[in-house]
Amino acid sequence: MNEEKILLLFGAHVKALRLQKDISQEQLALLSELDRTYISGIERGKRNISLLNILKLASSLGVPAAQLLTFKMEEER
Repeated sequence: MNEEKILLLFGAHVKALRLQKDISQEQLALLSELDRTYISGIERGKRNISLLNILKLASSLGVPAAQLLTFKMEEER
């Protein structure tokens, strides 16, 4: 699986978790002390984020950091 596909899947997973919590990108940005455009970039698969930012997002979403990294890795067709 290529890196771009992994980032897209990760971003979709983060977005799904955010929507489950019923919070906006702006709210998540404030909670995690990250910029809203950075959150948007993550969700669109444009950002390869650092461990520290994964921890910030997980805390803000109220999930263990491991849950952010547990997403379905679809096989390329």
